[in-house]
Amino acid sequence: MNEANLRANARFVVITGLSGSGKSTALRALEDLGFYAVDNLPVELLPAFVTLPLGSAGEPFRAALVMDIRAPRFVENAPQVFIDLANRGFSLDILFLEASDAALVRRFSQTRRHHPLASDNDTIQDGIQRERLLMEPLRQQAAQIVDTSRFTTHELRREIFRLYSELAPPAPLQVNLLSFGFKYGLPPEADMVLDVRFLANPYFIHDLRQLDGQDARVVDYVFKQEDTGAFLSKLKSLLDFLLPRYRQEGKSQLTLAIGCTGGRHRSVAVVEWLARELKSPECRVTVRHRDLTLDNAT
Repeated sequence: MNEANLRANARFVVITGLSGSGKSTALRALEDLGFYAVDNLPVELLPAFVTLPLGSAGEPFRAALVMDIRAPRFVENAPQVFIDLANRGFSLDILFLEASDAALVRRFSQTRRHHPLASDNDTIQDGIQRERLLMEPLRQQAAQIVDTSRFTTHELRREIFRLYSELAPPAPLQVNLLSFGFKYGLPPEADMVLDVRFLANPYFIHDLRQLDGQDARVVDYVFKQEDTGAFLSKLKSLLDFLLPRYRQEGKSQLTLAIGCTGGRHRSVAVVEWLARELKSPECRVTVRHRDLTLDNAT
C-alpha cells in the first residue's frame, strides 16, 4: 500500500500530557473502541509507524499511541515530528490530558509512584511544575485538551468514548456464558450468577441421567416445563435492557454464570439457549461448560 492510500485509510490519535493525568485509561478506552493501541512509542519511530501497512485492504485503520515525557528527547522532537506528519497529509489528532496540581499530587501519593521529573531532592509538586512547563508547546498543538482533575476512571472512559466513538464505533460486548455446578463452587470470574435449580431435574429421569444439556432429549425435558418459558422470557428481557447499557458505559466484557446442582443438565441447556439468543453484531458470545464432565449428578 503506497503512502497516499495509507494517509487516506488511517487515523492516528496521539495521547500525551501530564504524568498521572490518565493516559493509560484513555489508551484502554480507545482500544475498546477498536483502535490499535501502543504505549510509550518513541516519537522518532512515529514516521515509520504511520506508514506500516497494518490495516486490512479497504478497511479504515485506527491507532492510539501514548507518547510522553518518559521517552528521551520527546519534548524536543515531538512538536516538529507532528508538524511534518500533518504536512504530509496524515490524520494526526493530539489528545492532551492534564489535571490540577492538587489532583496530580493526590494521585502520585495514593499510588506511591515517583514523578519522572522529580529528582531525589524534589517534591512531587516540583516535578509537576517542571513537566507542565516543558509540555506547554505540545499542549498548544493539541486538538483535544481534557482536564481529568474531577474524573473518576469510569468518567474519563466515558469522555473518551464521547470524543472518539464517531471515529470507531464501540467493539462488540464480549458476553461469556458459563454453566457450572453449585456443588463445585461458585465461579470467581462471574459478574452475574443465576440459579436454575428451581427447574425440574433431568437427573432423576432414568433415561436422561447419563445425557447432558446439549442432548435434544434433555433440552425437550427442561424446556417443556412451564416455569422454563417464563424464566427465559424474563431473563431475555433483563439482558436486552442491561447489555446495551453495559456497552454504553464502556464495559468490554461480561461473564454470566448459570448454575444448577452439578452443572450437567439444566444450566447447560439454558446457556446453550442464551448463546443463540444473544449472538448479534453488538454481542460476541462465548460458551464454556465448566463442570460438564465431572459427574452426572445435576
